[in-house]
Amino acid sequence: MTTDERPQPGAWGVTALIFLLMVINFADKAVLGLAAKPMMDELGLSPEQFGLLGSVFYLLFPLSAVLVGFASNRRPARSMLLAMAIAWTVVQLPLLGPVTFGMLIANRVLLGVAEGPAYPVAMHALYKWFPDSLRALPTAVVAQGSSFGVIVAVPLLNAIIVHFSWHWAFAALGIVGLAWSIAWLVLGREGTLTDGPAGAEQQPVPYRELLLLPTIVATCVVGFSAFWGLSLLLTWLTAYLVEGLRFSQSVGGTLSVLPWLAGAVGVLAGGTISQALKTRGHSSRVSRGAFPCATIMLGGGLLLFVGVPDTAWLKIALLVAGSALGGTIFVVVPIIVSELTPQPQRAAMLAIVNSIMTLGGVAAPLVMGVVLQWAASPLAGYDRGFLILGLLQIGCGAIGLLFIRPEADAPRVQRATGRASRI
Repeated sequence: MTTDERPQPGAWGVTALIFLLMVINFADKAVLGLAAKPMMDELGLSPEQFGLLGSVFYLLFPLSAVLVGFASNRRPARSMLLAMAIAWTVVQLPLLGPVTFGMLIANRVLLGVAEGPAYPVAMHALYKWFPDSLRALPTAVVAQGSSFGVIVAVPLLNAIIVHFSWHWAFAALGIVGLAWSIAWLVLGREGTLTDGPAGAEQQPVPYRELLLLPTIVATCVVGFSAFWGLSLLLTWLTAYLVEGLRFSQSVGGTLSVLPWLAGAVGVLAGGTISQALKTRGHSSRVSRGAFPCATIMLGGGLLLFVGVPDTAWLKIALLVAGSALGGTIFVVVPIIVSELTPQPQRAAMLAIVNSIMTLGGVAAPLVMGVVLQWAASPLAGYDRGFLILGLLQIGCGAIGLLFIRPEADAPRVQRATGRASRI
């Protein structure tokens, strides 16, 4: 392995810190769904109102991600991540006191603004330490933050909710965010690796050209369906287990880690397979397109049958397997974008693509809330919601399977770079 094909010294230490940031980031997202039943009971919220709470988190999430992404093209990623983590802390702590529905709406919107740029900026920071051929594994490790954020946080937060209140669960996350900020301030560093699409000079390409690449469009479509599933689980999974399948809050909260445990295995395995395919000479279309899109379609196929069995454990098994299979797409999305984007524009492009994907998060919780509001029974409503998710993942996965072709689109980027250099 040549020097250009190795991570920079200290890369894995920074990766560990960024992984921990993603753990906190997704624990912040998961706590709302975990507190669903006691929160709805205390405030008298309808399913539609609670679905709105889940959706408004993503309302300004895309705008914030894009604005901070453009700023991150010019500012050190280290300082941007620190500012975001401090903001999460400040937003969480007021929920320790008396809360109204309007206050919760405002809190989730503000938290979404603060957390919106986290994943794309984290990936931009990470890619300053690893060359393109070695990015799948560290990306998979950081993407594990979503799973471990739930796996680690759920038992602890659920215990806090059961023995104290859901208010203390939010406050605890604010304190943990402050601890990470201090650690990052002391230990976090900025990588210095520069790269870009193969054969392209580091000249800016019009963002319109990049966003209209078939690979980027198809990646956004597949990512939209994956984010729909992610936000659905974060917002409604515990409520499904408690209200739909009739488990207690304690048992339902514990069981809600199962999709994330399976997802952790799936994402790591998917990232490892994708990187192995790439390093063994397979094209990006195969390793970063066909493979993850096939898995998300397979997962969608399993989700179609969640409503069929009468046994709760069979329903859970189908939901766990179906949701876990689609996780590989979160590993390959930032790698695909990075493969086609000049590095000076990478942070912004990662943010734009991530923002388009998160539109699935705006729609999914509210759609499920509306479906539940008008369903004959809570269980029938949840089954219908998972059926919608399965159909969406199959359709969007098929689009990705056909049109994610980084090698075919790379010449268009090079031509656009050439035109920009002549202006």
